[in-house]
This record gives sequence, structure tokens and C-alpha cells, in this order.
Amino acid sequence: MQRSSRLSEAEAGLLSRRLGPGIFERRVEREDLSFVLKARRDKGMASLVGGKNSFIARCLRATGLSRLAFHSYLDVRTVENVVPLPGLPPAFEGFRLLQISDLHCDLEPRLMRIINSRLARLGYDAVVLTGDYHDRPGRNEALSLELMQKLVKGLRGPRFGVLGNHDHLHRVPALESFGLPLLLNESAAIERDGERIWICGVDDPRFFQTHDLVRAREAVVGGEISILLAHSPEVAAEAAALGYSLMLCGHTHGGQLCLPGGFAVLRNAPVARRFLLGPWAEGALQGYTSPGTGACGVPARLFCPPEITIHRLVRRMG
Repeated sequence: MQRSSRLSEAEAGLLSRRLGPGIFERRVEREDLSFVLKARRDKGMASLVGGKNSFIARCLRATGLSRLAFHSYLDVRTVENVVPLPGLPPAFEGFRLLQISDLHCDLEPRLMRIINSRLARLGYDAVVLTGDYHDRPGRNEALSLELMQKLVKGLRGPRFGVLGNHDHLHRVPALESFGLPLLLNESAAIERDGERIWICGVDDPRFFQTHDLVRAREAVVGGEISILLAHSPEVAAEAAALGYSLMLCGHTHGGQLCLPGGFAVLRNAPVARRFLLGPWAEGALQGYTSPGTGACGVPARLFCPPEITIHRLVRRMG
């Protein structure tokens, strides 16, 4: 069995069983490919403009927007999203599910201190994290793990995460040892007063394409509420067809550097604009795309503030 050189044989075997037949091997192959492609992109961009992120930073300075963009990056908002779910068990009426996404936490440690301070003052029942805990694979990994450990230590109640396209498998054992169970095409139940809802999670559907939405809900009994965690919104149609109740995702950053009014100039996922930010619906499936709690590549945001989201589950609106 092919395995990452940074995983022991036992760790590789366990992750292979959890992800599903053949998926682990594809994941490892694409992780190796991601390093090659990133090196080629960096080399090509370096010869032109000193690297994509450096180019963006210079553009912000040239336009006088650097200070505003960095201030916006640190201006983490708390947003409440009310989610009506017919069939929600009465014991879960008003259940508050906190979502954090796209931390890229090694990019700027000051942001993580702000996030931890915000979280300490919030009330919630459970936490989900929808991927991209690290910014640049192969760099600053010890720092990002240290910051993630501090974050997870401060979380309360059940918590679950999924991996994003910046998260490699060798980080799974450490993140889980901190107390963050990762759902790798798997599910887990949250029980309350003899009733339950399901949190299902799939591996990254964007770059690695190692998601398995069928496998992730195998334990769900028909009619029970199933909440899907997926790093990117591009699997919404498949999730709707399979009968998921709610889908929570990220990856898009809402555009991160937007025009006034929050209009995203660039889209990093092949989805319709309505999936880029905030609540949406696909058939009977309710969905929400977080704009991210951090930022990617450059610690900067424009007209698209970072967000901690609290989803309040209700049986009906009003």
C-alpha cells in the first residue's frame, strides 16, 4: 500500500480503512502532486512578479489598500444563521451549531488570538470546522499545529472537522490527538434526550476529489437529520440527491478580495455565484458557505469580512 512518508504503517492502514477502498492511495498521490504543482507555480510566478501572493501584496500597497485590507482581515464577525429543518427532533429545537472554516492559521498568529477571544464569549452546543487549517503545506507546520491545539483546547461540547485542500493526511493524527475528531467520509451522531442528529463529513472534494457522500451517510437511518460537512460547495447537487438535510462548507472565502458590495471578482470553485457566500438551497437541501474565518495566501480581505457562524437549528421559521 502506498503511504505518505510522514505516516507510520499503522496510521496509514487506519486512514485507508476510514477513507474507503482506493481513496487513501489517490489522496497520497495527489498530495505528492500538489507539492510538484505548487513548486512549478511558484517558480513560474517568481520569474514574473515574485510570486502570486507577493504580487497581490504589492498591488494592495500600490493602491493604498494594504492597511484597510489587513484591518478587515482581523475584523472577525459573528453571524447567526437560522436553519429551518422539517423533521428536526424536538430535543434539538434551537440547537446552536458553531462553524469555523478556512483558518489558514499559520498565516498570521494574531488572528488566532482574536478568534480564541471571540469564541470564549460565545454560547453554542457543538462545533464544526470545514477545512483548511494550514496555509502552505510543507511550511510552518509546527506553528499551525500549535495554534490549532490552542484553538481546540478552548472549544466546548462535541466538535467535528473535515479536511480541506490545504490539509494533508499526515496532520490527522496530531489534530485528533488535540481533541478534534475528523470525519473522513464518516459520520457521528450527536444525542440529546434520547434523540439524535447526524454529522457527516467527506474528504476534500476540490483538489483531492476524495469525497464519498454515500459512504459518509451509511449509518444514517432514513428520515433522520443529516448535516454534511464538505470543504467546498461543489458537491451540493449530489448531497441534495442523497437526501442530506443541511450542508455546511467553505473554501470560496466569499472572494476574499472583493469589490464594494461584496462582489467576488475571482471564484476558486466551479460553482454558481449563489454558492459562494452565505445561505442557499438546492432542492430540499439547506446550505451555507462560510466566507472563511481566516484568509488564504495573504492576510488581507476587502469588502468580505471573516466570519464565525452560529447556525441555529429550528423545526420551522417564525
